[in-house]
Amino acid sequence: MADITRRLGWRHLRGAPTAHIRHHRGTRLLHDGPGLSFWFRALTAAISEVPVDDRELAMTFHARTSDFQDVAVQATVTYRISDPAVAAARLDFSIDPDTGAWRAAPLEQLGTLLTETAQQHALDVLSRTTLAAALVDGVTAVRERIAAGLGSEPRLPATGIEVVAVRVVALRPEPEVERALRTPAREQIQQEADRATYERRAVAVERERAIAENELASQIELARREEQLVDQRGTNARREAEEHAAADAVKAEAEAARTVRLAEAEATRSVRLAKAEAEGAREVGEARAQAQAAWLRVHAEVDVATLHALTGTRLAENLPRIDSVTVSPDVLTGLLSRLGARE
Repeated sequence: MADITRRLGWRHLRGAPTAHIRHHRGTRLLHDGPGLSFWFRALTAAISEVPVDDRELAMTFHARTSDFQDVAVQATVTYRISDPAVAAARLDFSIDPDTGAWRAAPLEQLGTLLTETAQQHALDVLSRTTLAAALVDGVTAVRERIAAGLGSEPRLPATGIEVVAVRVVALRPEPEVERALRTPAREQIQQEADRATYERRAVAVERERAIAENELASQIELARREEQLVDQRGTNARREAEEHAAADAVKAEAEAARTVRLAEAEATRSVRLAKAEAEGAREVGEARAQAQAAWLRVHAEVDVATLHALTGTRLAENLPRIDSVTVSPDVLTGLLSRLGARE
């Protein structure tokens, strides 16, 4: 939209580089071109502003396939106005001299024209195509047909419109039909997933079987080696027992020989000791006999008084210690009587 300012009854217009301005005064063309800037009077000026930049037109419409299925077509058409003079002559691009806004809606008219033209060619293609084929190759076919149809449409050049590009975004069936069409693919994908799962399980079972066989073989080998180890241990224990038995036999023989030698030595020593003891006892006995005989001879030759004295001496030697003796008159009298009687 052009910028318009007011100064003392005059108007000043300043256009954009992407807008083609046409200024008429009566039948006379005063200004014609993009990006213009000029003064004008509102009462005598007829100004048109035609956009010359590329514009995107998004369109969505429904079509029916040959098997009577409804599909939604989403497309985008890029166009430009290549001949502003023709477009301004065919469509109303005039602007308000006070605000700079379009008096009509020319771009909507262009959109309607392009949408209906594109829809007509898309319907022509899809009406002879089944839904399955449309979903597979319909995007390319519809895009090529719309581009060719818009390129050959005589009304567009007559209006000064040039189609730059055509893009078809999607062809979508109804939600129920789309879900139904997805079901076989989903089932096939699920079957592939199940097959992969079964194969993975089979591989896992095979690996587990191989692992179990390896473990069993390892256990068998371990048991065989344990058996060999037990046999070897038994052999070693038997050999060790035999060695111990032989060593014990040698030790027992040595102990027996030593015991015999000790017994013989002890017997010899006992015999010698017994002989020595007997000889000593005999000599002691003879000495005692001789001493007793001599003692008896001595006592036989001694008188009775001496014997009494010796008896008192021996008696005094064998009596316990006497610290004090009390002699009563009766005892002393009797003792003296005995001594006098003996004399």
